[in-house]
Amino acid sequence: MIRHLCALGVVLLLAACGGGCGSSSSGSGGGGSTSTPPPPALNNFTTVTVDDGPAALNTGPNAYTDDDVAFVSVTICAPGSTSNCQTVDHVQLDTGSVGLRIFRSVLSSSLLSALPDQMDASSNPVGECYGYVDGYVFGSVRQADFQIGGESVANMPFQVISDTGAFANVPSSCSSGGGTNLNTVQAFGANGIIGIGVTTTDCGSSCGSGGSAAATYYDCPSSGCGSITARSSVTAAPFQQLPNPVAAMGVDNNGTILNLPAAPAAGEATMTGTLYFGIGTQTNNGLGSAKIITTTNSNSFNGSGLVTVNYNSQALNESFIDSGTSLYIFVDNSIAACSQSALSGLYCPTSPVNLSPTFNGVNGAISGAFTLDSAQVLLTTSNAVIPGIGGNPNTFSNSMPFPNSFDFGLPFFFGRPVYTAIEGRTAGGVAGPYFAF
Repeated sequence: MIRHLCALGVVLLLAACGGGCGSSSSGSGGGGSTSTPPPPALNNFTTVTVDDGPAALNTGPNAYTDDDVAFVSVTICAPGSTSNCQTVDHVQLDTGSVGLRIFRSVLSSSLLSALPDQMDASSNPVGECYGYVDGYVFGSVRQADFQIGGESVANMPFQVISDTGAFANVPSSCSSGGGTNLNTVQAFGANGIIGIGVTTTDCGSSCGSGGSAAATYYDCPSSGCGSITARSSVTAAPFQQLPNPVAAMGVDNNGTILNLPAAPAAGEATMTGTLYFGIGTQTNNGLGSAKIITTTNSNSFNGSGLVTVNYNSQALNESFIDSGTSLYIFVDNSIAACSQSALSGLYCPTSPVNLSPTFNGVNGAISGAFTLDSAQVLLTTSNAVIPGIGGNPNTFSNSMPFPNSFDFGLPFFFGRPVYTAIEGRTAGGVAGPYFAF
């Protein structure tokens, strides 16, 4: 997840399927008739909205609204309870990270008090530092019953960002990783984030090292968090690491399909689409004729979820498709840069430019063509959906983590279903991890 673009300050913070169906048949025999009951309604999906973001963003001297950020609502309950629950809206949907993370400030006091801390082998609460390209979040790991759309996971660990008590002070080994402490809803741009990327847990076998994984877990006695602790990467209860919420589901747990409509070149105020759980598990989530792009796995040197993209005679083998990025990010010094400081790092061609990057797919090259428009539109529109904006990572204050990359952000999802298959799971008859569209 590389985070989103905030207009008008324009700060780059580096994060066709149908519904249920029914049928019946009848016949005669012995003067009577029988009927076949319809299959149960499908519930393996939820609504996705692209809009201005939570109200907390547009307050105070640093007010702004979101552009090209996809949101879902999730419901969190105290373990075992059907009444002490809260539905949290404007949780960012991210195919580039893993795990559910919610800000403490948006959770009710009654729910917080009923969410148990996850405990480690020393009987101390567990804390977590999770890194993004431009910064990090820190907080407690709590247990909750989780629901999104018609799917649920019991007693699932998630992170409460900016929790208090033993978690009030960020360990130096977390903050020293660089970037900003994204410790408020306004700094982060959402009430939380749900990472549904290609791995089953958020850091796998690297959790105890404090090394290359985005996630690091801490032993947190009452005196504060300090020592890094190892956590197991299981995707069923009893959990230790934060799981990919989709991988932890009892069914429809091999991947997702994010289906957003096409957007007009001028953009639009809001957009509504659908996130389907599972690939090839129900009548509404088949792989069909989608073309597959296999990604790197968690054992790869640079980590999972990377693909090769050919652009301007270069093979960019650290590229990725990421709903958590709000624009296309790539290097092309032949495209005019914006001159205004408010648009620093963004492209401002004098007229729309048709670009033709291609993915190395399983069965050959797959087009990733799109039209790049001038970022000047950010100064003249209040639309939350803007389909053709791009930026050069070499000019951002926080450079891209991978020099050989092309980042296809949320605008790439407009007008095409994008499949994200989870590592170690067979999805539509093909082993993950992969993207497809």
